[in-house]
Amino acid sequence: MRGLTEAGSERIRGSTQAVIAVGAALAAVALFAAACGTGGTGARDEGPAHASAVAGTLASPSPSPAGTHRRVDAVQLVKKDPAVSPAVKRELKACSGDEYPVDVSYGDLTGGPVDDVVVNVVTCGDWVGVGTYVYRDVGGSYKNVFKAEESPVYSEIDGTDLTVTKQVYDSDDPVSNPSRETVITYRWRASRFARIDSHETDYSKAGGDAAPEPGN
Repeated sequence: MRGLTEAGSERIRGSTQAVIAVGAALAAVALFAAACGTGGTGARDEGPAHASAVAGTLASPSPSPAGTHRRVDAVQLVKKDPAVSPAVKRELKACSGDEYPVDVSYGDLTGGPVDDVVVNVVTCGDWVGVGTYVYRDVGGSYKNVFKAEESPVYSEIDGTDLTVTKQVYDSDDPVSNPSRETVITYRWRASRFARIDSHETDYSKAGGDAAPEPGN
């Protein structure tokens, strides 16, 4: 009897394992069919997987803190700014339709509760920078905290620094080929932008090597 019992147990275990194996196979087929049915081409519809997804975790971008970014009407901001020269305001007219020659970027330059706004005003056609400005939110209104109007000039946000590029043309230089270019880096210190670095590139020299300005 013991032999029959052991044999019967083996048959029961074998049958159970077979049922489990069949069930697992059916589940795998169903999962594969569902994945194909959602996009037609499976995972390729989503592009290559990120490393974190392969590792078993889902990657998601960190959201920006609420309230740190507020879009502005840059054209009206410049036109109503008493610190902007009349000459720049005259250049600030529509090039075609309702397209104005302004370039706007947002970033944390001054450590305020709302992103600062950098506005570059350029000319229509050749897009030469005629004025660049930084606006900081102060009590819900934007205040001009930096300006440069020595054309050609253009500003960019570099991390938490402001970089201002000024180009110098000799009398016979075309717009596309200035003789020299100076890049000045500013950082917000003690409620103002302080100059912390600068370098100049002289394109008239062979190789166009960059050299620091005297005293830097």
